[in-house]
Amino acid sequence: MTSEDDILLSDDQGAVRILTLNRPKARNCLSMELMTALSGALARAATDDAVRAVVLAGAGPAFSSGHDLKELTARRNDPDRGRAFYDETMRTCSDLMLSIVRLPKPVIAAVTGIATAAGCQLVASCDLAVAATDARFATPGVNIGLFCSTPMVALSRNLSRKAAMEMLLLGDMVGAEDACRLGLVNRVVAPDRVVNGATELGRKIASKPARTLKIGKEAFYRQAEMPLDEAYAYAAEVMVENMLDAEAEEGIGAFLDKREPQWPR
Repeated sequence: MTSEDDILLSDDQGAVRILTLNRPKARNCLSMELMTALSGALARAATDDAVRAVVLAGAGPAFSSGHDLKELTARRNDPDRGRAFYDETMRTCSDLMLSIVRLPKPVIAAVTGIATAAGCQLVASCDLAVAATDARFATPGVNIGLFCSTPMVALSRNLSRKAAMEMLLLGDMVGAEDACRLGLVNRVVAPDRVVNGATELGRKIASKPARTLKIGKEAFYRQAEMPLDEAYAYAAEVMVENMLDAEAEEGIGAFLDKREPQWPR
């Protein structure tokens, strides 16, 4: 396991890279430094051919408690009352979430403890999520006068509108089983199985053809924002290009020949 300034740990388990937020005493809150480190680590994973999937985890008792409120509050003494820093923070956070969605490899959240505010946003931005039985989720900004507007973007794209609005308007904690039922997480496992469970999912995905995964992930998020007729037209174009790819040629040929595919490198 390697360390990046001790705030982000990186560990390769075969084709799966595990990135662990490492500010346990601060409940892994997303300081500018941590968000920058995570963005850089994701960028490196994107271009590393040995990495086929990424797992995001949190060290200690929390996945992430959201933005670093102490860091934000300290900037109220700036001449502009912190406006420039707040703008930089929110843009950095938004860019981080977009980098997860746009990463050409699947990203899986491994959630133990709490995932609140921007920490909940981080989970919602991942492609898949595995949660511990005692994990809890919330967008509690409304309770402190700061509506979770940026977490709302990811949350509203994972949950039904009414479920997302309930979380946003009430700010209450949601247990792991309810989060699974609502669509925020995929699986709920024992606390000592969370990272392994997420890694196992990553390994299974890593066995699939790489370019096909890249094509599929990009297409999924693009079509989701389109009107139905445009989505079908776009998806049809993607299918044609995919059909002409060497991976599809090999995969379909192997299926018809009743043999295991040998994916081209």
